[in-house]
Amino acid sequence: MTRSPATPLPPPKARRRLRETAALTQAQLAARMGVARETVRAWESGRTTPRGRKREAYAKLLNTLAEEATARRAKPGPAASPEPAPVPVVVAVGAGSANASGEAADSLVLPAKPLDERRSAQGSGPEPEPGPEPAAERESGPEPRPVPTPEPTPATAALTPAQAFDALYEFGAPALVRQTFLLTGRRELARESVERAFQVAWEHWPEVARDRDPVGWVRAAAYEYALSPWQRFRLRHRHPEPPPADPGDRTLLNTLLRLPPPHRRTLLLYDGVGLGLPETAAETEASTPATANRLLHAREAVADRLLELADPEVLHRRLAELASTERLRAARPPTVRMGSERRARFLTRAAIAFTVALIGTTALTLRTAPTHYEPPVSPGETVRGVPPKVAPGALSDEELELRQKLRDQLQDGPERLTPRLE
Repeated sequence: MTRSPATPLPPPKARRRLRETAALTQAQLAARMGVARETVRAWESGRTTPRGRKREAYAKLLNTLAEEATARRAKPGPAASPEPAPVPVVVAVGAGSANASGEAADSLVLPAKPLDERRSAQGSGPEPEPGPEPAAERESGPEPRPVPTPEPTPATAALTPAQAFDALYEFGAPALVRQTFLLTGRRELARESVERAFQVAWEHWPEVARDRDPVGWVRAAAYEYALSPWQRFRLRHRHPEPPPADPGDRTLLNTLLRLPPPHRRTLLLYDGVGLGLPETAAETEASTPATANRLLHAREAVADRLLELADPEVLHRRLAELASTERLRAARPPTVRMGSERRARFLTRAAIAFTVALIGTTALTLRTAPTHYEPPVSPGETVRGVPPKVAPGALSDEELELRQKLRDQLQDGPERLTPRLE
C-alpha cells in the first residue's frame, strides 16, 4: 500500500505574507480554518506543519489568497499617488497600536489584552475579530471605489533609529517600571532595571527593531536583570524601602514577594500583563505544562492569604490598581541613549586597554626570556672515607711501602692473569 504525496505548501514566510496581503489577522485566518490562533502562528513560524485534511484546506486557502492578490495587482485603476517611503522601523506609539502578530501592545498601566482574549488559544476557538469580510462576500457586493493613498505625514514617515527608540521608550517604559516594581517590590531597582534593559536594547537596536514584539524583548531583559541573584549583594538594595501606604496594597505586595521568583514572574505575565500561556512559557523559558503548574501554585498561594483574589479577574484588577498607585517615573529617552553610549565607550576603551597591556606583557616576556637551555647545577654531596688532601711533603712508611709494591708488580703481560701465592 503506497501513501499519496502530501499537498505542497509555500514556505512559512510566504504563508504569512499571503495572509497580510489579504488584510487578515491570525485570529481571522484561524476562524476560517477552524483552529486556534496559536496553531496558525505555529504554521507561519515553521514550528509545525498541518497534516491531512487541515493541510489540504490550508493549501487551498493559500492558493485562493495568492490568486486574489494576483488579481488585485492586475486590475487597472486610477493613477495612484506616489507611495510613501517605506518605514524601516515600526514602533507602537499609542495604546491602540498592534504588533506584527495581530496582538495589542502593552498599555501604559498593565494589561495588554483582556483576559477573555488571551485565553482564546486554550478555549474552543477564538471569535473572529472585526476586520475585512471574506473574499466571497466582497465579490457578491458592489465593488468599492479605490481610496487614494494618503500623503506621507510626519507620523508615518520614516523614523531615524533614535526617534524610533524614543517612541518605543515613551510607550513602554512607564508600564515596564510598574510591572518591575510588582516583581521586585523596590522602586529604585525597578527604574534601574528598565533603564538597563533599554540600554541593552539600544546596543542591539537592529535586532530589536526587527523583532515582532519590541516591548516584550525589553520586558524580558528588564525582568532578567531585576531577578538576578547578584542584586542581593548590592549595598543599596539591602535596606528595605517604605511599603505602600494602603494596608491592602501592602498585604498584596508582601504576598507577591513571598512567592518564588519563577512563580511570581509567571503570575505577573499571565494575570498582570495579560499574556497567553504559550507566550508566558516562551518568555520564562519553560515548557507550557511547567508554566501552568507555576501559575496554579502562585494563585493558590495568593488565595490562601487573600481569599477575595481567588478570582483571576479580581486579581488582575488588583494588580493594576497596585501598580497604578505608585508614582514611578522613568528617565528621559535621550538620557537612556546617552547612558548606553557611554557604557559602550567605556567597555570599548577597557577592552582596548586590556589588549594593549596583554601585548606589552607578551613583548616584555619575549624580550627577557632566555634563548637557550641552561641545565641547573646539581648540589654537592659529602663523600665519607676519603682522607683529606694534605700539603706536599715526605711520605710515610706505609706510603713508601705501597709505592714500592706498585712499582715491583707487572703492569702488563699475560703474567698478570695468572694468580700467584704470596
